[in-house]
Amino acid sequence: LFSSRFNWSELVPLQLWGRTLGLQTENSQFLLEGMPFRIFGGSMHYFRVPREYWEDRMLKMKACGLNTLTTYVPWNLHEQERGKFDFSQNLDLEAFLSLAAKNGLWVILRPGPYICSEWDLGGLPSWLLQDPEMQLRTTYKGFTEAVDAYFDHLMPIVVPLQASTIHYPLCPQYKKGGPIIAVQVENEYGSYAKDPNYMTYVKMALLNRGIVELLMTSDNKNGLSFGLVEGALATVNFQKLEPGLLKYLDTVQRDQPKMVMEYWTGWFDNWGGPHYVFDADEMVNTVASILKLGASINLYMFHGGTNFGFMNGALEADEYKSDVTSYDYDAVLTEAGDYTSKFFKLRQLFSMIIGQPLPLPPMIESKASYGAILLHQYISLWDVLPTLLQPIKSELPINMENLHLNDSSGQSYGYVLYETVIFGGGHLHSRDHVRDRAQVFVNTMYVGELDYNTVELSLPEGQGFRQLRLLVENRGRVNYGLALNEQRKGLIGDVFLNKTPLRNFKIYSLEMKPGFMKSLRHVAGWSAVPDYFVGPAFFRGRLWIEHQPQDTFLKLQGWEKGVVFVNGQNLGRYWKIGPQETLYLPGPWLWKGSNEIVIFEERTAGRIIQSVDIPYLGRTQYVD
Repeated sequence: LFSSRFNWSELVPLQLWGRTLGLQTENSQFLLEGMPFRIFGGSMHYFRVPREYWEDRMLKMKACGLNTLTTYVPWNLHEQERGKFDFSQNLDLEAFLSLAAKNGLWVILRPGPYICSEWDLGGLPSWLLQDPEMQLRTTYKGFTEAVDAYFDHLMPIVVPLQASTIHYPLCPQYKKGGPIIAVQVENEYGSYAKDPNYMTYVKMALLNRGIVELLMTSDNKNGLSFGLVEGALATVNFQKLEPGLLKYLDTVQRDQPKMVMEYWTGWFDNWGGPHYVFDADEMVNTVASILKLGASINLYMFHGGTNFGFMNGALEADEYKSDVTSYDYDAVLTEAGDYTSKFFKLRQLFSMIIGQPLPLPPMIESKASYGAILLHQYISLWDVLPTLLQPIKSELPINMENLHLNDSSGQSYGYVLYETVIFGGGHLHSRDHVRDRAQVFVNTMYVGELDYNTVELSLPEGQGFRQLRLLVENRGRVNYGLALNEQRKGLIGDVFLNKTPLRNFKIYSLEMKPGFMKSLRHVAGWSAVPDYFVGPAFFRGRLWIEHQPQDTFLKLQGWEKGVVFVNGQNLGRYWKIGPQETLYLPGPWLWKGSNEIVIFEERTAGRIIQSVDIPYLGRTQYVD
């Protein structure tokens, strides 16, 4: 199948200290330190994988035969509040990139600012949407000023870790080189293409801050010609290798190496749909065909990980569909980092091409089944409100992002409760101003739901004044397509009762940050769970672990919809409509001894959850 072998055993970051060249292109091939080089890459995102497992996943990359790691950088995690930057703990990008170098992996960095990635708002911070005129991914001043401030903090971390020896004011001494051999300019801009000057702006924002490595762009075939920028190598994304697809790259750039930046090894799932899988043999055969054509490749994803917390994205084509918590992606490694048949088939393929023995695959971490966990106490959301939450009073409804919270950065994720007083009942109409789903209550009585498909409800008549409550969930902002500027959440306009707009709201923010969850632990009012109870409410229980904690999966059979917290860590959402039925709980987030489990259940609660050692991601359907 392959006429030549590639031995890159000497071309690893730590063995090339003092080098002067990075990755270059010449006569339709890549050169690394002047030697012919093919990129065998795999995507893994540090923000989707517990830090304790970063190295394990990297070693598995090496054992599969890969030489390069690619990762996005999520702006909305690193700058959750405007002007406050976080590169610590699981967001320690410098540590992640240095660990890649230590383990012999080169890095292609994809710093955005937009990353797509089935991630809330494509990685853009929601506080950008406070500006009613905001034009994301353009040279609109409000956007570029925010990008500039972010890059001013990000690039001093990235620049010293480039492969080439450089001298730059941000790094006053000469550097010996790091693992970064290429940097991507934005992401799939050809599918957006609202501003012809934008890609040049992003390119210059990188160059002016010291990026000297090879620049790349990344687009699907239809967007390829619209996402180009002078001075950057165009790469292509796909799953099915159509005839002539790689040759199509020659129509936009001649005499350049060909690279598939995203070869999709599987696919992501939406709530209410199937769990998508992609045939392993078809995948490996396509990878072999790509390599036979002389192209380099990056496997998206090699290891998907998890959309922990409220960070999942969504699609909005014919209708709004939010992504599930798991980002297993049917990738080469599972969500929990275990091997699949794809791993061993790819390892066999890459071993044949490289012609050198590959490292032995690391041992798999065993999973635990801790059995049934009783949720023995609960407290109603209505009992929590007066104790823990201070409402914002407003005549008009305010969308989530524009609430005066978090040092004026607004609320990004979670839920918002809107309360007002009504007299009598009648016809409630949302005018499609609910984003994304509202449970409606009169006092504490559940009336129904409003969402994209249901925009009106009948409210029962009653005596005197009553409280109308709308508990609105942000189910995840759209991360791809042309609707990014319209991703404000909560109530984004008036809601009408009998054709009269509701006024005079008390608005409660339920972002469920760690500080709130810690305070919830000590609030008075927790009581024993009755035989039958309907939420919204918080439930809590304890998981006792005798020995060293191991990964496990939480099965929430009998529960309807909500969020799970373990020792303060937000594992993400569950929803009985599936497909996902278990939530991944990493062992490093558990403690020997007592572990606190808190569930916020919107509606119908069970009494127990099950800790099992096998995930269940739902009814499968093969990707067409």
